[in-house]
Amino acid sequence: MSRRVLLPVLALFVAVSATAQPPKKRVAVFNFDYGTVQSGVSAIFGTNVDVGKGIADLLVDKLVQGGVYSVIERKALDKILAEQNFSNSDRANPASAAKLGQILGVDAIIIGSITEFGRDDKSTNVGGGGFGSIAGRYGLGGVGHKESKAVVAITARVINTDTAEILSSITGKGESTRSGTSLLGGGGNWSGGGGGGVNMGSSNFAATILGEATTKAVATVATGLQADAQKLPTKVVKLEGLVADVSGDTLIINIGSKAGVKVGDKLTVRRPGREIRDPASGKVLKRIEETLGEVTITEVDESSCVGKYSGANPPKVGDTARN
Repeated sequence: MSRRVLLPVLALFVAVSATAQPPKKRVAVFNFDYGTVQSGVSAIFGTNVDVGKGIADLLVDKLVQGGVYSVIERKALDKILAEQNFSNSDRANPASAAKLGQILGVDAIIIGSITEFGRDDKSTNVGGGGFGSIAGRYGLGGVGHKESKAVVAITARVINTDTAEILSSITGKGESTRSGTSLLGGGGNWSGGGGGGVNMGSSNFAATILGEATTKAVATVATGLQADAQKLPTKVVKLEGLVADVSGDTLIINIGSKAGVKVGDKLTVRRPGREIRDPASGKVLKRIEETLGEVTITEVDESSCVGKYSGANPPKVGDTARN
């Protein structure tokens, strides 16, 4: 085959391969449970910091960067959690969390827990007062320690939203050791975290040995989740509504985000026709429909959507629209 012929064939192959990629699996990441390490967290930071939310935020960033999943935006997730009044215990429970996943319309949800967060030893040293040295009173650095070792371990579970089955469980552990520093030392500009205002995604925290251990643990879990993406079922959302209004090529349809409609969805507009009945029983055997055209959704609210229609036959109120 000549080079002139080969190049167009290769270009066609690349184009077909690109369009043949399966859609990304859609997931939501809940805040991790940190009840088993909460007392240690309070000792380290001098206050109760929600490290479960911090770990979840870091994991979301890693999954988005990996490009394997489509991840629900955190603000949208928090809004729905508040609307549904889900408690922390509900979110950690696979059955309860799966129900919320159905509301979100995701293929799966990711829940998890933090099992280690701090030092791996129980030694105690005397430190000074205040935030900067409270870690010393809990064996987390300070006078007498020539070396500090931070350990963070987390477990993430992928839950099927239809069955509440655990599809995958990934554990990640990170460690970081340095001489002559505390868990929150070695961070250059680390200035403490009084009042619970610790940003675990900041470069200051990431530069501490505790931040380094956290980053390693999250990266390991993200890699494992991406490798297990094929275990997730593809959730097919059936959309079917009625045309409620026609204005030129703009249609309003009586289904919205509650039914799973998203901007960009394309629905086929059909008109019910005659029915074929069994002459013996009178039972409807088949309904004949006329395909009119297609509507591309441009706006969505909770109970309705707006779209631009294209087709040879004009639609009217009462026509069906479905995927």
